[in-house]
Parts: sequence; structure tokens; C-alpha cells
Amino acid sequence: MSARLCEHADEAVAGIEDGSTVLVGGFGMAGMPVELIDALIRQGAKDLTVVSNNAGNGDTGLAALLAKGRVRKVVCSFPRQSDSYVFDELYRSGKIELEVVPQGNLAERMRAAGAGIGAFYCPTGVGTLLAEGKETRVIDGRTYVLEYPIKGDVALIGAHRADRTGNLVYRKTARNFGPVMATAATTVIAQVREVVETGVLDPETVVTPSIFVDRVVQEADRT
Repeated sequence: MSARLCEHADEAVAGIEDGSTVLVGGFGMAGMPVELIDALIRQGAKDLTVVSNNAGNGDTGLAALLAKGRVRKVVCSFPRQSDSYVFDELYRSGKIELEVVPQGNLAERMRAAGAGIGAFYCPTGVGTLLAEGKETRVIDGRTYVLEYPIKGDVALIGAHRADRTGNLVYRKTARNFGPVMATAATTVIAQVREVVETGVLDPETVVTPSIFVDRVVQEADRT
């Protein structure tokens, strides 16, 4: 099975429905699929739940999607940064919901979704507000919290290169949440800097196999 190569980002995000859970890759702006997010803004889907490492930077990318009022809830690890003023204003005015998830838990909950794991016990958050209302269990004398997988209807991820079948490689820190998100969503859409012919990528360097990728779009020429 090969991914569909899209001519532009608007084609890639077509069909994303209102109320979808959208996994958005990126660590700050590293690996953030900005062109896909901009296309999603133009596409118009609303009432979204967005799962990402943070809640947007400045007024571009994810922050721009929030500013349009398209997001009902954010699930993230770092909702407050020096330039997260768009989310901060929305949250303080009661216009958006927030679920804070420790960063390791966030990654593992998505990995669990991709691996078909029903739930897992983790010590992170024990004794804090993050564990309130959750099942706990003592294992070998240590208390653990039961965590459930995070699944997405759609994942928007950024990668460095793709071949024409959809195999992906990443560059440096841009390889953050993209790989686990690609396994945890029903539809995976990748924004890449370059598309190469099948066979060019060294199989040993492929991080996300094409079987997990549904659509690929190459970034617009920035020269």
C-alpha cells in the first residue's frame, strides 16, 4: 500500500471532519507541519481536539488555528510558554478546554494506541492533580496510575524526506512526536521538504514506514 502524493496542502487535508481529534507533530516549531495547519484553517473543520506537545507559538501554525476558534480542546504537555499568548487568552476566557499530560506520558499514550495496548500503569503524576480520578495500583511497593491510549482521527506530521510510496525520514529534533503519531491515527498526512523516487532512501534510515502514511505533500518552494 502506497501513500497518495498530493499536489498541494489543501488537497492533503481535504475531508477532515468537524469534531475530529487531530494529532499535530512538532516540538515548538521543530517538526511543526505549518503548511498543513494553514491548509486546515482554510479547509474550515471546527470543534477539533488537538493533541500536541504544546499549545502554539506566537501567532502562526497551531496558534493560528486556535485563534480562528476551530479548536474545542487542547491535550498537551506545555500549554504556557512566553509566546503562547493566543492559547492563554482563550483558556482564561473559558473558550477552550485543556488536558495537561506529562510529556513522557503523552508520547507513551500515543505509542500505546499504535501498539494496540489497552492501557498501562505509569508512576508519573502520582500524588498530583494529574492523577485525580484515575485508577491507581501498587506494584512492588510503588504506586502507579492507569493511563489510556490517545488515538487520533488524523495526524498532521512534518518529516524531512519521503519516497513516492510514503516512507519517511526525519531531520534531527524534528523527529519528535511524528513517529508515534503516525502509528496512532486513522489517517496520517505528512508534510515533507523533499519527495524522492522509491529506492533512494536507505531502508535502514526509514523511521516511519509507508504502511502508516496515507497522504504526502511536499512543502512549497521557499527559494
